[in-house]
Amino acid sequence: MPDVLVTRRMVDAAMSALDGLGEVLGEVLGEVEVYEGPPTAMPRPDLLRRASGVSGLVTVLTERVDAELLDAAGPGLRIVANHAVGVDNIDIPECTRRGVLVTNTPDVLTEATADLAWALILACVRRVAEGDRFLRARTPWIWDPRMMLGQDLHGRVLGIVGCGRIGQATARRALGFGMRVVYHNSRPLPEEIAAPLGARHVGFDELLASSDVVSVHCPLTPDTRHLFGASAFRKMKASAVLVNTARGPVVDEAALAVALREGEIFGAGLDVFEREPEVTAELLDLDSVTIVPHLGSATVGTREAMGLRAVQNLAAGLAGGRPRDLLNPDVLG
Repeated sequence: MPDVLVTRRMVDAAMSALDGLGEVLGEVLGEVEVYEGPPTAMPRPDLLRRASGVSGLVTVLTERVDAELLDAAGPGLRIVANHAVGVDNIDIPECTRRGVLVTNTPDVLTEATADLAWALILACVRRVAEGDRFLRARTPWIWDPRMMLGQDLHGRVLGIVGCGRIGQATARRALGFGMRVVYHNSRPLPEEIAAPLGARHVGFDELLASSDVVSVHCPLTPDTRHLFGASAFRKMKASAVLVNTARGPVVDEAALAVALREGEIFGAGLDVFEREPEVTAELLDLDSVTIVPHLGSATVGTREAMGLRAVQNLAAGLAGGRPRDLLNPDVLG
């Protein structure tokens, strides 16, 4: 009887699918424990204790799946089903070494995250959040030709850092704004993908120097941690905007605050944070920053699709099959 730990309650459709997991598996399901604590990450001691003896884990990005957690779970752990597309919270090589399957939820959040990136782009270049705060403060005002001037998008350059599924979806939307697209990847895209986007592969420094908007979509790796730091901001246009919907530590938030305060760049839009859920205090004091609490995939349809994929992956792993979104196929031989 497999036991399962779910580290954060999912949307109702996914929880209903989880309730029916025993029927899917064709066997009696053991205890399914869902963490119902406060809206913070599960305390690490609780996670280690609750994971003991489970066959399946459904995790979110705040749970670090490493040797310590795998030790706590024990040799019966079959699968870690991550409720996210990013898996920087999981030590995949260690899971593979121990024969533990790892899955994620790709594809289903691509369009929603690209939409959110554009929401931040528009909010930053046209100072939408700043204008909203201005009016809510009941500040006396009258229309003025110099008031709250933003930046244009039409005819300008969008730079994509990490042009995978979400980066490409973000680039597609730029065509409707009459923007040109440059991108930086470890390798160029196939021509059949790049050509419809009008996207040109460039070096990182060229992207920084030429882009009016830089949208970050790369994974978090040792090479991309603090990729955007003081040196990068100095290479950007003073009129440029940085948007990050990828992973928080790709951006050095202290350096970003300095760059914004000193006018090295025009603005920034952040959906993710370096020490999430904490936000660097200096950023909170700047009107040139638009921030939202990791909402990239936060639509009803997308979160349902993510939760259902996580449960489907979990079911396949517990049944001894090959999950659809398996990231370490070597486990299966």
